[in-house]
Parts: sequence; C-alpha cells; structure tokens
Amino acid sequence: MAQLGWKAGPEQYPPNELLEYAVLAEQAGFDTLEASDHFHPWSEKGQASFVWTWLGAVAARTSKILIGPGVTCPILRYNPAIIAQASATLACMAPGRTFLSVGTGEALNEYPVTAHWPGYDERQDRLAEAIDLIRILWSGEQVTYDGLYYRTRKAKLYTNPSEQIPLYISSLVPESARFAGEYGDGLITTGGKRDDVYRRMLQNFEDGARAVGKDPTHLPRMIELNVAYTNDVDSAVSCFKEYWAGSFIPAMYNQQIYTPKMSEENGEVVSAEAIRQRSCISGNADDHVQYALHYLNLGFDRVYFHSPGPDQRAFLEGYGREVLPRLRSQLAQQAKVA
Repeated sequence: MAQLGWKAGPEQYPPNELLEYAVLAEQAGFDTLEASDHFHPWSEKGQASFVWTWLGAVAARTSKILIGPGVTCPILRYNPAIIAQASATLACMAPGRTFLSVGTGEALNEYPVTAHWPGYDERQDRLAEAIDLIRILWSGEQVTYDGLYYRTRKAKLYTNPSEQIPLYISSLVPESARFAGEYGDGLITTGGKRDDVYRRMLQNFEDGARAVGKDPTHLPRMIELNVAYTNDVDSAVSCFKEYWAGSFIPAMYNQQIYTPKMSEENGEVVSAEAIRQRSCISGNADDHVQYALHYLNLGFDRVYFHSPGPDQRAFLEGYGREVLPRLRSQLAQQAKVA
C-alpha cells in the first residue's frame, strides 16, 4: 500500500518546535517524513536549522517513522563524502527507516557559502559523480577516487549501517526524470502541475531505469502535495505566501535569487490564484482524500503532505484523525477491486 508522509519545514519552524511535530507525526499515523536541507530560509521571517542535526534528534525520539532529507544537494556546499557519512550515521541511529534524497539544488542555499553557481548541466554532472562516490563510500571500503569534480585519498566510512540506504533523486520536470531513473532508487517531485507533465515524468523515469537494467515497478515514486486543512482559503493562501512553502517558492524558478530578501522581492511570480489551483485547501477530509488519490492513481506511491502555518499541531492531529484513515480505507478498497 502507498506510504503517507509529512513534509517537515526547517525553514518554517525552530528546530525544537519542529522536533515535537515530528514526534507527533509518528503518533498521528504518518508512515514517513522528509525535511528540507537549507542554508538560507525562503524569507527573512524564516528559520534555517541544520537538517542533519535535526534528523539525528528525530531518529532518537521516534521508533517507526521513515525519515530522510527532502532534498539535500551534495555537490557544492557539501562534499559528497560528508553526505555519505551523515546519511550512514543516520541509518545507524534509525536502522531500516532512513533514505537519502538528492538534487541539483538552488542558488539560495549554495551560492552564499561557495560564491559558485554553475549551470544546470554541470550541476547534473556533479550530481552523477557525487552519487557514485557516496555509494562507493557506503560499501565500507577504503576509497581513492579521482573524478572530474571530487577526489578522495584512502577515505573510508568506519560507521556504516548493515542495510542499504535507498537513494532518491529529485526531478521537477520530465526532462530530468530519466536521470533519476538511471542513477536513483526512486523519484521525488512536487505537486500542482498538469497531469500530462507527471505522465511524461514517470514515463521518462521508467525509461531511464530500464535503460540500466532496473525494474521501475520496484522503485518508489514520491510527490510532495501542498495542503491546508481548513475552510479559510484566504488565510491558507496567506500562510503559503508568508512561509513560501511547497512549490510556490520564487527561488525555485529564478536561480539568480540567493538571499531570503531577494526571494521576498520576487514573490509576485507566484499569485494567490496559482496557490489555490495547485493546492488542496479545504476543511472537508474527503476533498483531501480525493486530492491524494488523484496523484496516487497517476502512478505515485508515496505522498508527502506539506501544510505551512502557525498551528502545525492542529494540522497533524486533524490529518491523522480524519484524513489518513479515510485515505487508507480508500486505498484498501482499490486494492481489493484490482
């Protein structure tokens, strides 16, 4: 059955507060959570705690929820060997319930600490090399690596989990989904686009996987969905814009933005109408069930619900009590029919 997850926002809440929400998410019945890996928040009002420290705390405070970054960029501000070490340590702290999601990043998080922001083609080449190095290091062997972008000399991870760590790759457009299929153990993307975009994205992902001898039916296909469990549409839209949450973030579309202030100044690129159209904003649990089912029926098998706002506890409790059980019941019924 599909996995139902919560998108945690380190760019929205202080780390201790967010940690309590993570514990609550497990108690509320979410199967999995993923958390942004940011150096800068999306706006001046935001937060930007170090996600790997936070995930370690989540691992220690929970016992069954699946956890990982969504998404980390292991190519510029991080050396991929450090991400290999961080993810391996997390997997030792939470055996069998971690993953690593990677992508090519945003200037907002990379340029300020490196003064370097190459074009997309180079960033994708860097990502391919970083993935290769990370996986070799996960083997526990001593690694001397001579790549175009990264080098190691007799590097070895001395703390490694006993189980393989799944590595998922972010794709926001169909053109990059084939790369995810070729290099990743799964795909992660964001919601709110047209159905035909996702059909092409999933097809390209499957084609990429098959091209290197993998069976795509065994590879997770994840999507983040923007939701607000309320009938107050105007307030929900205001929260999305205040927190710049979900897929409504100017810095995701303008790669010249590298400070929170610049992100705020370019906020007009995302309209209130776009937020309404690309989210599920409703106080009716059945609306949220149908919204999630739509994406699951397109071919995704893991959904992460992302809801910004001042009362994250109310969202988690309400969703856990009223939406998740209905959604699981619908999925079970579909499985019986199939």
